[in-house]
Amino acid sequence: MLKKRIIPCLDIKDGQTVKGVNFVDIRNAGDPIELAKRYVSEGADELVFLDITATVDGRKTFAELVEQIAYEVNIPFTVGGGISSIEDVSILLNAGADKVSINSAAVRNPNLVKEIADEFGSQFVVIAIDAGMVDDEWKVFVKGGREATELNVGEWAKKVEKLGAGEILLTSMLHDGTKAGFAIELTNKLSLTLSIPVIASGGAGRNEHFKEVFEKTNATGALAASVFHFGEIPIPTLKSFLKDQNISVR
Repeated sequence: MLKKRIIPCLDIKDGQTVKGVNFVDIRNAGDPIELAKRYVSEGADELVFLDITATVDGRKTFAELVEQIAYEVNIPFTVGGGISSIEDVSILLNAGADKVSINSAAVRNPNLVKEIADEFGSQFVVIAIDAGMVDDEWKVFVKGGREATELNVGEWAKKVEKLGAGEILLTSMLHDGTKAGFAIELTNKLSLTLSIPVIASGGAGRNEHFKEVFEKTNATGALAASVFHFGEIPIPTLKSFLKDQNISVR
């Protein structure tokens, strides 16, 4: 059985790490380079870096900051935000990213998923799905959660898997920042339907929430931000807890 991954997420705005609730009410959470170094020393399995305003502002992800963080980390490092071309991907991989995460650009141009997978390999392609409820149905949101689409989350996930995506980063906007637990039902449905790994994101508040998402879904990783940034859940403590619960972690 694959060992479960614990993944801190650095949401970046104007070069600083930030965190919100339900994708709004953003507050500062510290220097991304210092946080990245800390997570490596604490035993994080991977690191995700998302420039949360890159798409909204029409900017490219800040490649120089990616390079600085990549220099400090020796764990898999995924970068997303404002990626819309093969050239963007090439710049980020050259800057030290191990994988790229795309959301809005994939929705605008699904063939981009295939192009990136064909050029660099499926293992480099993470599709971020920001999921929100519209008329009692899980829909895909774009532009940092600001705009709903007509795409059903499950159908979209299957489509990008066929196009060559190597992994899904599933964030429930309803649960994001609430610390009330992950979207178990949605995560379970997606993780059982797909043959590629699913990372659960949005809602972590206690050790038990990680236990629940790993026991009740087939998610291979769980991502969190503020509980790690502010020291509410130290990663070594979380991993020790999960091992005590007979959950296989690295």
